[in-house]
Amino acid sequence: MKKYILKWELSGIVFVFLLGALLHFLFEWSGESKIVGAFASVNESVWEHFKQGFWPMCLYASIEYRFIRGYADNFLTAKAVAVHVIPIVTALIFYAYTAIIGKEILIVDIIIFAVAITIGQLISYKIMVSKALPKYANYISLFFIFVLAIILIVFTFFPPHLPIFLDEAGFYGIP
Repeated sequence: MKKYILKWELSGIVFVFLLGALLHFLFEWSGESKIVGAFASVNESVWEHFKQGFWPMCLYASIEYRFIRGYADNFLTAKAVAVHVIPIVTALIFYAYTAIIGKEILIVDIIIFAVAITIGQLISYKIMVSKALPKYANYISLFFIFVLAIILIVFTFFPPHLPIFLDEAGFYGIP
């Protein structure tokens, strides 16, 4: 049972990474469709890159759930933690390395994305194979997933003027 869940979580790393990479370019490829922009990165700000982990993770979870729901406890909690861990890990590592070396390096950014997804999926696995949490944990977890989804969309169109939302070209949100 644990190996079956682990295989799904490890497969999710590849799925989320590849779909997330696609989301990096989708807004531009769509002719800058605002609907697409709600789900894909609209600029090069750190914030916009969080969508690259969130939406693919949610899609993968909706597929994965059909296959492992009978084997995994705490599924929603596991996924809620994972979708919150990915942007936290991404931001922490990104800001740490750029503070140390003073610049961004594309390959390092790509590796950070892969590492953040891997950490999120492994934490998700550990939560799923842990002792079952109370039923209300699922409701709380679902609430936090929805809150993050709403925040990601709203801040695409109405970003606060903070450094995490600032694009390298000097603008915020949709250009």
